[in-house]
This record gives sequence, C-alpha cells and structure tokens, in this order.
Amino acid sequence: MPSLKDLKNRISSVKSTRKITKAMQMVAAAKLRRAQDAAEAARPYAERFNAVVSTLAASVGSSDTAPLLLRGTGSDQVHLLVVMTSERGLCGGFNSSIVKKARTHALDLQAQGKTVKILTVGKKGREQLRRDFGDLLVDHVDLSEVKRIDYATARGIGQDLLKRFEAGEFDVATIFFAQFQSVISQIPTAQQVIPAKFEAAEDAVVADYDYEPNEEAILDDLLPSSVSTAIFAALLENAASEQGARMSAMDNATRNAGDMIDKLTIEFNRSRQAVITSELIEIISGAEAL
Repeated sequence: MPSLKDLKNRISSVKSTRKITKAMQMVAAAKLRRAQDAAEAARPYAERFNAVVSTLAASVGSSDTAPLLLRGTGSDQVHLLVVMTSERGLCGGFNSSIVKKARTHALDLQAQGKTVKILTVGKKGREQLRRDFGDLLVDHVDLSEVKRIDYATARGIGQDLLKRFEAGEFDVATIFFAQFQSVISQIPTAQQVIPAKFEAAEDAVVADYDYEPNEEAILDDLLPSSVSTAIFAALLENAASEQGARMSAMDNATRNAGDMIDKLTIEFNRSRQAVITSELIEIISGAEAL
C-alpha cells in the first residue's frame, strides 16, 4: 500500500498533467477553427476545378492523343503511395487510421503481384510504416518547419511526383489522408491522382463547349495543376483533422486525469484516516496501560 507521501506526489503529478492536457486542448481548439475554415474554403475551388477537368477528360477519352497524365503509361504494375500524416503525436488515432488504410492497400497490391513504393509526408506516418515497409520507402517530405500549409508546399510535392512519373518510376500514384468531418469524425481517404481519375458529379450540367486551341492542349496545362490542387486540398483536410483529433484526445485525457485525481484523493483520505485511527488506538492503549 503506497504511503501518504507517495499518494500526495501522485496527485500532484496528475494535476500537473491535467493542466498540460487542458492547455493543449485549448490550443488545438484555437488552431482547429483556422484549419477548418481553410479546408472548407478550399473545397469549392477543388470541386469546381475537378469538374472542369473531368468534363475535358471525358471529351478527350483515353485516346493516344490524350495527355500522359490522363491516359497513363498503359500499365499499373508500379504503385506509389503518398501517405500524409502529422509531424506530431498526441492526436488519438488520427495517424494510425491513415497508416492502416495505406498498409491495407499496400498489402492488397502486393498480393496481386504489384510493385509498391511509399513516399511519406509527415514524421508519424514514416515511423509507423518503417516497421513493416522500410524497404519500400523511397522518400520523405518533412513539414516540421512549415508553420502554415500553403499552395507552394503542395506544389513542391506535386512537382516531385510529376518528375518521378516522367522518369518512369511508377505507373499509378495514390494519396492517403484524413477527410475532416467533425471534431470526432475524420475519415481516412485514398485518392488516385496519377493518372488522373475523376468522379462525375451527380448534379453536373452537361453542356457543349468549343475549346481553343483544343482539349488536349488545355489538359496539358491543367492536369499538372490538378495534382498539386489535390495534394493541397488533402493537406488542408489533414491539418483540420489533426487538430480535431488532438482536441478530442486531449479532452478525453483531461477527463481521465480528473477521474484519477478523484480516485487518488479518496485513497489518500482513507489512508490518512487509517493512520489517524491507528495513532489514536496506540495513544488510548498506552493510556490504559498506565
């Protein structure tokens, strides 16, 4: 049974921990507001951009004159998985859920006889994937010095992917991230970016347009930008999801710390009462012996 001093030290330690988790929860809540606004503001542009490119891609089809980013290499043997996670932990299962989806996808591809390569964005994903797929990691993007996600960051990652694709390092590229729904809901998502793959919108308006100079030339300019746009939207979704997950995790940690303090306080009071009772018995027994 721990002594009164040990219990007192444990209560003090847990109180200090609760102060830290409460502060982290408040910081995450403040950052979440900005990150959520940025993610929601980027969605209409990304959706409209994809709708325009999707319309152009549908008119071109998969003919030989279509841009390489649209028709692909003609093979799907080599897959590059771009796994986006955070640089810091203490955000619940945010990173683990993304890594789990990427790991499952990698194992499925390997079972089909495909070659898998992995590029990580964020330290936490690299740490987890290194255990099982260390020999598949081809590169890593460090965002620890990036204070705010901007389009330049996404464009740098997108240009790196394009260079690798042009060099023939892979046939298909898929990005993995968490789509922000709410503070308690972040959905792990996989999105193929190379070759371009678009889902037709249900409310899309079909119209005939005349393009100058032609659809292929316009797609040549737009498709590289679509890769960077998809990466930028994914990074913003990840940033909001990370803060939401951290806020939720720190809230749970704060509550658990409060429950532990209550239990330790009860144990401390009972132990102190037992000590006082024992001392009283000794005093009374000594008095009676006289």
